[in-house]
Amino acid sequence: MNNLRRTLIIGAGEAGEMVAREMKRHPEYGYEPIAFVDDDPQKLNKRIENVKVIGTTNDIAAVVKSEQIDQILIAIPSAYGYTIRSIIERCEHTRVAFKIIPGIKEIILGDVKIHQIKDIEPEDLLGRKSVELDIAEVNAYLYNKTVMITGAGGSIGKEIATQVSKANPKKLILFGKGENSIYETNMNLRGNTSTEIIIGDIRDRNWISQILQQYQIEIIFHAAAHKHVVLMENIPEEAFKNNVIGTMVVAEEAIKHKVKKFIMISTDKAVNPISIMGMTKRVAELIVRNLAVKNHATCLSTVRFGNVLGSRGSVVPLFKKQIIKGGPLTVTHPEASRYFMSLSEACLLVILAGNMAKGGEIFILNMGNPVKIKTLARDLIILSGYEPDIDIAIEYIGLLPGEKLSEELMTDEEKVNAVKYKHLQVVANTKSYNKNIDKELNEMITFAINGNRDKLLKKLKQFTEKYM
Repeated sequence: MNNLRRTLIIGAGEAGEMVAREMKRHPEYGYEPIAFVDDDPQKLNKRIENVKVIGTTNDIAAVVKSEQIDQILIAIPSAYGYTIRSIIERCEHTRVAFKIIPGIKEIILGDVKIHQIKDIEPEDLLGRKSVELDIAEVNAYLYNKTVMITGAGGSIGKEIATQVSKANPKKLILFGKGENSIYETNMNLRGNTSTEIIIGDIRDRNWISQILQQYQIEIIFHAAAHKHVVLMENIPEEAFKNNVIGTMVVAEEAIKHKVKKFIMISTDKAVNPISIMGMTKRVAELIVRNLAVKNHATCLSTVRFGNVLGSRGSVVPLFKKQIIKGGPLTVTHPEASRYFMSLSEACLLVILAGNMAKGGEIFILNMGNPVKIKTLARDLIILSGYEPDIDIAIEYIGLLPGEKLSEELMTDEEKVNAVKYKHLQVVANTKSYNKNIDKELNEMITFAINGNRDKLLKKLKQFTEKYM
């Protein structure tokens, strides 16, 4: 029993009570509940599972010292991210490790078990409550449908595949260029649904056409794209060919083969873009919008959101690697900020938008307030048990090519026309079909294919400014 970690439980509600009970039932997991703290004054000095509530979250540091605490456990799964952050800030000088129990859904579905306790993830620090959806509503239109996901090996494509598989589709087609990534996605889904791996390039019109015809695809989630801002600055032709030509090919073939719905995933970097990646995604948005107004059976729409916490290429994995190496954490600018979502809520909202889509809309996901990158860096340092600027430094390196200080979710015109629906802002397509877009697009395609970078960049900038 001497090896038990003396544990302070933050939160003396239902979750905290369940955890204390489990600790006592299963000492083999190595926890010993010593005390509670809770901000409800009516709970002060009460005993829960014979463990006393001896203070509030303001007393964390004092309790850790007086009770010789080895471990802090946060047991308030319904709290907003900013509440969690404030608790962590109070913990940061205790030099004691802390963890968090699962979310409220897990508590409702069954008793919290000690082995379910997990390390705090960045998603717990969004600064807002995570989006919760009616899963039945989200999944109903996918049931018994044949669904194709492009870019299925990427972080977003993989999570969309996970969510779609829960709806029991007739078949799920995983399409992408990276064979190992697609293989991993499929392995994660094994047994959940009927899947088919297709390796290929979204720019290959004949191959896309053959797949859509062979499998009679009904719904496409188009997640394939080059997304790395800095890398795309160096290879604008490739960014254009993949993000623009690839989107055009898949969308046009979807129309040709009478796919019911085509949902493209875009980015806030497409709003007033200054980067090659942002410009190419803006052109892709315009292609989808322009095609959507034609009279055909396919519903084409776009979903736009910001940074996804933990996705490949995002800042969080980079920070984690830098922490492991002892720092410093590299932040571009003290005032740099971004909109953030967790991977699961972003993809659920993409699927919800697909259900709602009528054609031509842009769905903008509600991500709360932007988060400063330096705040995220600081939180991750604290979560790892270190003190910012003392144990691990934060270094400002300046904005990189193509990067903005902050991002926007909508243009001024879109803000006027946006209608709020649950967790989405919906901007209907008020434009008629524009032949000039096709003409100018063909010019850029020629420049990209022929490797005429200067003409491509000039035309791309003019095009996105003209049609913003």
